[in-house]
Order: sequence, then structure tokens, then C-alpha cells
Amino acid sequence: MFDIGEKVVYPHHGAGTIVKKEKRTVLGEEREYLTIQILHNDMTVNVPTENAEKVGLRGVIDEETVAQVLKALTGNGTVMPKNWNRRFKHNREKMKTGDIFELAEVVRNLSLRDQDKGLSTGEKQMFVKAKKILVSELMYAKGMDEEETADWLDGVLAGVDKPKTKALAGSAAKP
Repeated sequence: MFDIGEKVVYPHHGAGTIVKKEKRTVLGEEREYLTIQILHNDMTVNVPTENAEKVGLRGVIDEETVAQVLKALTGNGTVMPKNWNRRFKHNREKMKTGDIFELAEVVRNLSLRDQDKGLSTGEKQMFVKAKKILVSELMYAKGMDEEETADWLDGVLAGVDKPKTKALAGSAAKP
């Protein structure tokens, strides 16, 4: 299912690389585990292979899907609850799904709200985490390093009103 060296996304922590596959005996049962190194936060995650799908482990998106994510990031914001607590819960649920489009929507909506009215402390923390998770996957999908990808994403978000020029300028700069 998953191989050593493969780039994968663990929904709660972001994208990483499978660095090890090993069998372990836990409570008298032998199970195979995947060890995933999450680069952006220097974390190692161990996932039983049999639970990989249940926890939402999936492969990193391809370049074609990056274009769709870009559309999601530059689209219009969605109607959000007025109450920050409900908004926070709504966004947290979207992030838990592990779906890149849900994550992009959270990043876009928080970016727009930040520019418009500002964010609560909890929402600021969520915005930072959501961006890091998104950047961790986009850097593998775009073949860029973490800093370049974060700068690219910030440029896309800053140009939400004119997405085409910002997005194309960022991706066309490479020879």
C-alpha cells in the first residue's frame, strides 16, 4: 500500500516521508507500522499499516491538483458563523478531514477574515497551523522547499483579489 520513501499526508500533522516499515509485537499481536518523518515540524509519527486509511493517511497531491487547490485558495470566501467559537469549531472539523480542498478553504477564509476584521487568538493559531500543513504538502507537490512554498502561498493569499497574476508570476519564475 505505502512504500519507504513515499510522500504522504497525515491529516493532523501535514506531509512527510515514510522512512521505515517494520513489524512490532504490541500486546502479543504482531503488526506492521509505518514511520513517517514530518519535516515541517520535525516530528515522527508511527501508524499501524492496517489503520492508515482510517486515520486519513494518503499520498501527496499531484501538479494538476495543485491548480485546483489554487482555485480554492483564490475563490470567494464562504459564509461563516458570526460567533468566533462556532467558526473555530467549523474550521477545526474541516481540518480534521484531511481533505486538501477543505484545508485550502480554511486557509482562504481565515486569510480573508484576517484582512477584513482580524482574527481571535485561537483563530490566529489555527491559521498558522493550517498554513503549515498546507505548505508541507504543497512543497512536495510543487518540488519547492518549505520557505519558497510558504512565500508562494503568502503571495497567493495576498493577491486573493487578483489571483491569476500572482499565481502565474510565482510559478513562471522558474526556468
